[in-house]
Parts: sequence; C-alpha cells; structure tokens
Amino acid sequence: MRWQSSHIKLIRKFFDQKKFLEVMPPLLVENPGMETHIHPFSIYSPMQKAHRPLYLPTSPEFHMKELLSLNSRDIYTLNYSFRDEPNSTHHRPQFLMLEWYRANEHYKKLMDDCEELFTFLVQHYPGQNIPLHSSYHSFSHYQRATIAEIFLDVLNIDILDFLEKDDLKKLIEQNFRDVPLPTNGEDLSWDDYYFLLFLNKIEPHLAHYPYLLLSEFPHHLSALSTLKKEDPRVCERFEIYCHGIELCNAFNELTDLKLQKLRFQSQAKEKHQLYHYELPTPHRFYRTLERGLPTSSGIALGVDRLMKILTGIDNPFWD
Repeated sequence: MRWQSSHIKLIRKFFDQKKFLEVMPPLLVENPGMETHIHPFSIYSPMQKAHRPLYLPTSPEFHMKELLSLNSRDIYTLNYSFRDEPNSTHHRPQFLMLEWYRANEHYKKLMDDCEELFTFLVQHYPGQNIPLHSSYHSFSHYQRATIAEIFLDVLNIDILDFLEKDDLKKLIEQNFRDVPLPTNGEDLSWDDYYFLLFLNKIEPHLAHYPYLLLSEFPHHLSALSTLKKEDPRVCERFEIYCHGIELCNAFNELTDLKLQKLRFQSQAKEKHQLYHYELPTPHRFYRTLERGLPTSSGIALGVDRLMKILTGIDNPFWD
C-alpha cells in the first residue's frame, strides 16, 4: 500500500502548497445530498432495532459549504463518500472523494487547478513498484470544450436548439433511431432524453481523449450551479473525462436560497416519482444559505478513478 499512501500524500502536498485548509466533514449526516439519481445508505441501529434519521454522505458538499459560510477561505477534504449503486469497473459503494472549494473565485479557476494537479501528480508520481500507465509518461496536453461544441463535433447538431423536451425527443426518434427509447409509451424528462443521447452517442467518442474538460451544460442540468449571465441557456459547471472515464464534477456555486429551494423541491419530486422514496428536507443547508455563502466555486473528484487512470489498475486501493 506504500505507493497508494504516497499518492494521497502528494494530493495533500499540492493543496497545502496552495494554502488550502484541510477539513474533516462528518460521516454521519442528517441529509446526504439531494441529487435525483444518486442514492444514499441509511443507518440502521441493531440496538434500537430501527433506522435512525441519519445517512452516510454521498458527498461532503453540504458540510463543506457550511464551513465556507463560517470562514471564507479555500478548503479541501480527502475522505470517503458512499453511494448505493451497483459495483462496476468505475464505481464502488465506498470510494475516496477529493473535494475542494475556492472562496471568491469563479469556477474557471478550478479548471486551472485540475490541470495543475494532474501535472503535479504525473511529475511526482511515486510508482516505484507500480509504474505510471504508459499513456501518461508524456502526457501534457489538456483540451477544453463546451457541451455545445462536443455535440457539434460528434453529431453535427447544436444541442442548444433542442432545449424543449418534445424537440429533443423528436430529434432522437428521427435522427438517432439506434438510441433506445421506452417502448411502452412512457414519457421521459428532458434530462432523461439528454442522457440517453449523451451516453449512447457522445460518451463512447470521449474514450479518444486523454483529458477533456466539458463545460457549459444545458440549464436543465444546473443542479447547484449558477446560470451563465451572458447565455442563461447554459449553466456554469464542468466535468472532466480521461479516456472516457468521468473524473470530476465542478460548479460555480449557487448562493440564492429561494432558487435552491425550488431546485431541491423539483429533485425531491422526481426522486419520489422514479424511485419511490424521500429524503429529509436539508434544513441545515438552508441555514447555511441564509447565513450567506460567499461567491465561490467547488469541485468533487473521484480519487479511485484518478488512481485507475494513472496506473491502469482496475481497483487501485484493493489490488
């Protein structure tokens, strides 16, 4: 495990050199996160023979933002998160999450952070017994594109012309008949149609990029991010893909309490409709926004996936 430990030390060294404060969010929380398609583990007490109103966090985001609201400085954490999803080559129910926030910075600064972090890890990689994966020995080229640009490049369509659900559904039915749609007449959301198109037509193409940063997602996918002032059709968030593997997700953080409540209510309704369960209202996070969250940007990065990308080992923390 020496090389895994060295890798984690390198991550901490990178953020320490940038004067970030490391924090330790709790691993038992009242609300694990509100994303529609991300599922938490709840806590069962054998002593009480009942489920307690606590969860394992799917992300440390809510607590990190609480700390940010109390002390406006750059912070990071490197700890486990938990998601109730099937095991796969890219996912484990328990995984290491690196999450960091910059106070009073636009999310474009996080784009630079990612490139600098990746370069730092490659240059200082501790792989004495486990060599750096061959494709990264000379890795130095970072590519960036907007979602509109990648759709135009791969499919020759402007996805921003199809921001209405019926228009996007019709596009798939007429132009991309190999994309699987429900055969029982079920009506999907815009998000569902988008991801069917993205996962089947765009994501396979991303395997050709050693590093690709995709930004400016359609506004439907804003989650906890702001809309772009110059073009409110898109939101200020980005994801990074390395050889087709999604590595991280970043937001220019939404600080508007009223708007955030509306988004959470919509997500809660959709979660109940799709998965038939509810999560508690995130009152503590609402108090954070009432207190005032500074203009900030934040990002979550899967360390297990990063290690896999660098080493070529499928499960680097267990092999």
